[in-house]
Order: sequence, then structure tokens, then C-alpha cells
Amino acid sequence: NDGSCFVSLQVNFVVCQLFALLTAFWFRLYLHPSKTSTFVRHVVATLLGFYLALFCFGWYALHFLIQSGITYSIMIFSGVENMHKYCFVAALGYLSFCQITRVYVFDYGLYSADFTGRVMAIFCFSSSPMMIITQKITSLAFEIHDGMARKEEQLTPSQRSLAVRSMPSLLEYLSYNCNFMGILAGPTCSYKDYITFIEGTAYYPQHLETNGKENGKYKQSDPSPKMDVIHKLSVCAISLLVFLTISRRFTVVHNIDDAFIASTPFYAQVVYLYLSMLATRPKYYFVWTLADAINNAAGFGFNGYNKDGTPRWDLISNLRILDIEVRLRVHLNSLISIFFFPGLFLIPQFATSFKMFLDNWNIQTALWLKRVCYERCPYNPTAATFLLSAMWHGVYPGYYITFLTGILMTLAARAIRHNVRQYFLASSKHKLVYDVMTWAGTQVAISYTVVPFVLLSVQPSLKFYKSWYFCVHVACMLLVLALPVKPRHIRNRQQDNCLLHPHQQGDKPAVQNSHSTTDNNYNQKLKAT
Repeated sequence: NDGSCFVSLQVNFVVCQLFALLTAFWFRLYLHPSKTSTFVRHVVATLLGFYLALFCFGWYALHFLIQSGITYSIMIFSGVENMHKYCFVAALGYLSFCQITRVYVFDYGLYSADFTGRVMAIFCFSSSPMMIITQKITSLAFEIHDGMARKEEQLTPSQRSLAVRSMPSLLEYLSYNCNFMGILAGPTCSYKDYITFIEGTAYYPQHLETNGKENGKYKQSDPSPKMDVIHKLSVCAISLLVFLTISRRFTVVHNIDDAFIASTPFYAQVVYLYLSMLATRPKYYFVWTLADAINNAAGFGFNGYNKDGTPRWDLISNLRILDIEVRLRVHLNSLISIFFFPGLFLIPQFATSFKMFLDNWNIQTALWLKRVCYERCPYNPTAATFLLSAMWHGVYPGYYITFLTGILMTLAARAIRHNVRQYFLASSKHKLVYDVMTWAGTQVAISYTVVPFVLLSVQPSLKFYKSWYFCVHVACMLLVLALPVKPRHIRNRQQDNCLLHPHQQGDKPAVQNSHSTTDNNYNQKLKAT
């Protein structure tokens, strides 16, 4: 039944990920590039990935091979001028076909609170590998197209750094798509970063002068990921504990309970909505942080060094928990007197915009959407990106309701930032007031938007929005209509002019936080080295 299937998938997933973690340590120590060939590393990573997939999903794992085989054939036999389009349609189409069959098997229409939670978990566990593989297939197709069919001057700096100049072999392609580190939960990564990891050249620029060569290969003196892995495993343990403790106390489905709606004041409904959505996040923290730790344990994820000389292992990290929940900033000490807390030394600052939240949540998926859709779509890139995200997640109506609502939220947030923010920058006190207001608004907007994503079906999603009288939708629509925002090409042109002529601007150049935007990870690595 659904309950036993749900528990079985959970147990299989955790067991396989723990096995992958132990195997990753062995892979890094005993199959290091200084000790074996890239061919062996590719073969072992691929075979172990297939084994984990078969153990978790049985013969359903054959879909991973079929999807990879179809798209690789397209890459080989079609021209590089259009292969990225064919691969995109084929990969996303095959993923949608498999998702549709899974939905019909589980029949989302049989709605109940317990059933919906289990179905969503089962669906996510079984679809996650294909979703990650789809990201990798489409990313690589566009990178090959950029490297072999487009001129250098046609590429953005990000596209130029990620461009692939030669067609990968079948083994390299399968290893990239189905390696044991990322087969179950990702995260996705660029093909260049993965090949650099397999070949063992990720650390070469830092160690060339001091290490030299040994038998034609580089000595193994690469930075150890041990401390970062321990830290991330600790985060996993805390996240799991928090999830098991509070998830049953604050359920999302309780937001549409008739008795709750009738007897609870609106302000209390807002607070409960925030707490119930907050309670769903730790399970994502657990899965994504564990996946990141597995890749790091294998030696994948090195991203240069910090200013103090410590290594960074966040190349393929999928989230920044502190930037989502709370980020402590010492330079706000001067504002403490506003609240008459002279003994306090740190003030928590939370994600204060819809974009800031999205930039720090599911980072690799955001990068994929940016690279294959937002940067390349000539018309309405924001709407196209949200629709692609909905298609990629699945065919449940709740996904589409969430991402269509997300379009409106993003446009409203952009309108507020472009028209209102500058009036609060005159003093630190005003800026703090703006941050507090936008933090509260962001948390309500995120929680309000994501409810259908959890409820899945149309009827309960609309029931929730009706209980709120669609007030957030209406407010966002009024903001979009009332506050003008310049088109993207005009904003980009003005930004370019500011970069070319910085001294002509009256204001001092703003210092950009290293985590304020979703930058290209490959470029970040080059900067760090």
C-alpha cells in the first residue's frame, strides 16, 4: 500500500545515500587521479550509480538509461546548430511522459491529508533522478552548442567559460549523468566542472609551483574536505531532528481545515501559515546538504580558497541556509540603539526579498533555469522561466498554480524594489525599517505562494486562496499596475553604462555581497583561484 511504499522508499533512499557517502571517501582516497586513470574513475562512478538506482527504484531505473541514450543519439547524429533544441524537447518530453504515468498510477484526485503527503514524497523520490538527469542533459546540450556552433563574441562571459569544445564520449556522458554521487539527489553541475573533478585538475592551478609532477601526474596534496563534510553532516542531523519534531505539529493541510478557518483570527492564520511552511523546509535541508556532503567526500565541489586561506567546498551547494533563515551581520551594531538593547552584539537579518530567497534556495536548479531559459528567451523571460520550472517539477496542478503565482510575486517584488527602496536608503534607521518590512512581506509571500505546491490538487489550493480572499494576488496585481518597471534591455543598458563610466555616477559604487546574486559557479571558481 501507499504507506509501506512510502516508508520503503525513505529507508532505501537513506541507506543508499549513506552507502554513497562511505563509497565517496573510498573513491577519493583509493581512486584518486594520481593513482588511477580517468577511464577507471568514469567506469566505477557510473556502475556504482546504476547499482544505487536499481536498488532504490528497481527496473524503473531503466528510464534513466533510455533518456540518456535517446538524447546522446540526438547529439551524435544531429547537427550542433540545432541539437540543443532537439535534446531539450526530447529530455523534457521524456521526463513529462514518465511523470504523467506516475501521476496516473497514484491518482492525485483521491485527495486526503495523509495521502497527499505520501504521494508527494513517493513522487519526488522516484522522479528526482530523472529531473536531475534532465537538467544535466539540457545543460550539456546548450554548452556544446555554445562551444561548437557559436562565435566567441556571441557568448556571454558565463556561456564562454562553460562552453564545451568537443563532443563527449558515451562513457563520459553516462558518468556525468548517472554517477553515484548525484544519481539520487543531485545536485546538478556543469559538465566542465565534473570532467575537471574526474581528471583531477581542479586543484592544479593552486599547487603547480609547489607540487610539481610525479610520474607524469600531479601529487595528491589537494585540500581535504573532511571538516566541511563533518559540518554538513551535522546540519543534516539537526535538520532531520527538527523535521521529525515539528513537522507533525504544523501541517500545511491544517490551513484549509474548515474549523480552523472559521474559528481562527486572520493574523493567527498568517502566523500558522508561516510556521507550517517553515516546518517543511528541514527535509529539503537534509536531502540537499547530504547530497552536497557526498560530493565533497568524493573530492567534488572545491571552489577555491577564502581570504583566510581555508578551502571552499560550495561549488555545487544547493542552498545557503543562513541566507534563507537568518544571517548575522556585525555591521548592524550601530542600529542596536534603535531598539535600546545595548548588550546585544548581533542582529539577525533574514531574506528580505523574493529574489534573495530564490537566489539561496535550490541554487543549482536556479542556475540551470537561468542558463537554459532566462538568458536565452527573447520574450517574457520571467514568465517562461517559471513555466519551465513548473513543467520540470511535474504535472500536478498545484505546481502550475504555485509558479504562475510566483510570476506575479516576482513582478510585484521587482516593482517595489525599483520604485520604493531608494526612499529608505537615506539613513540606517530607515534602511532597517525597510528590511524588517520586506522580510515580513517576503515570508508571507513565499508561504502563500508555495501552499499549492504542497497540496498538489486544484480544489484544496483554491480553497486556501479563497479563505484568504486572494488578497495577496490582488495586492501584487495592483503593485504591478501602479508601479512602473523599466524593460530588461533598458535596465541592462543602464547597468552597462554604469560599469563603463562609474565616475559619472553620483553615488558610490555599491559593495556586492558574495551571496547576493546567483552567479556562475564556474566563474566563481576561476575568481577564487
